[in-house]
Amino acid sequence: MTQKQDTLELFKKIKIDPSWAFADKTRKDTAYITHGYHRYPAKFIPQIVSRLVEKYTKEGALVVDPFGGCGTTLIESKVMDRPSIGVDINPVAVLMTKAKKTPIEPGKIEKQFLKLKNKIDSFNKNTKVKTPEHERIDYWFKPEEKRKLAFLFSEILKIKDQDVRDFFYCGFSNILKNCSIWMQKSNKPTRDLKKKPVDPFVAFLRQAKAMLRGNADFFNLLQEKECLKTASKVYCTDARKIPAKSNSVSLIVTSPPYVTSYEYADLHQLTALWFEYTKDLSDFRKRFIGTSYHNKKELVLNSKIAEKIKESLLKKHKKTAEEVATYFSEMNQVFKEMKRMLKRGGRTCIVIGDTNLKGVGILNAEIFVEQLQNLGFKINDIIKREIPSKNLPSTRDKKTGRFAKITDKKKVLAYPTEYILIMQKI
Repeated sequence: MTQKQDTLELFKKIKIDPSWAFADKTRKDTAYITHGYHRYPAKFIPQIVSRLVEKYTKEGALVVDPFGGCGTTLIESKVMDRPSIGVDINPVAVLMTKAKKTPIEPGKIEKQFLKLKNKIDSFNKNTKVKTPEHERIDYWFKPEEKRKLAFLFSEILKIKDQDVRDFFYCGFSNILKNCSIWMQKSNKPTRDLKKKPVDPFVAFLRQAKAMLRGNADFFNLLQEKECLKTASKVYCTDARKIPAKSNSVSLIVTSPPYVTSYEYADLHQLTALWFEYTKDLSDFRKRFIGTSYHNKKELVLNSKIAEKIKESLLKKHKKTAEEVATYFSEMNQVFKEMKRMLKRGGRTCIVIGDTNLKGVGILNAEIFVEQLQNLGFKINDIIKREIPSKNLPSTRDKKTGRFAKITDKKKVLAYPTEYILIMQKI
């Protein structure tokens, strides 16, 4: 049997482990402390992270997340007294993570909230506001909502304490979709010209109050566990250049983006525009892993399964084949970086599902296992879990593989199951 067949045969035998679905957990459970600050597509639930961290590390062990997303790994590591490092190429994700992982003394944040509330109460039609001039902002926001949002943004900008400012910036970011004409039930950027946007002041005050409760719970929990000072750092950088010393990391817990990761640029464009992370959306997309914009010279897939999938896609759609090949080549580079950071015997836990593009099965999990084995990792465990659909943008177009509108008749469940690959550095 070849290694390719070995891997494929191995995956066929893996049965679903119901204990990893956390089916008994409510949305309140998965959004406890600061986890509910901001919506984020396809994020993994904190219970997955806490179980992995508890099983494979001791207090004080360094935990890393190369695709930090909205900070779930960092928050759970801090609660469990494990120092952590997270990176993400997406500045919107980094903003969320900064706010969510940083406990602020409740009295301090409440005092600043009251100041902001007083400013909002004093707002009237004569209040001078400098509104942003950007056609994409005008595309998504009506004049009244735009004016109120600009006022809010300018008042938050005046806050001197960076942590407090990031806290309210995160809240501001999360209300943007509701205050725009972005179709409410769609992850895909689609305008609903009949939508009545939520009043930004009402939305912001409600959002901030919920976040105040979350911060208080987080602060008190960390104080009780004596973890307030446990180090937790996030960087806006490439997953192939992580600021961690070689052979220093005990555990990696991450959920990598899928091959269409540049969709995050579309999904987070409202925040990116308001915060001026980008002026041009196509330029923003180019930063994300696996995009067709990247240099395709010297692609090393390091997987026979990946090579075969690339060949199948080339017969159907050249651009998609190039994107998939670039994605797996770049993921292979990330795995090399994982190997550099991990201690001998350290583990990487990768949460990933298989998907489908242009009618071709994209076997992400199987390819990752093959790549990691070829780099000198051994299989420690492979867990197959059902995904509670409430945590995912649950539909994709069958033909294109892109996120589909809720009403789309061609929609299919995106990832009804996924794998947790636990690979150990030999």
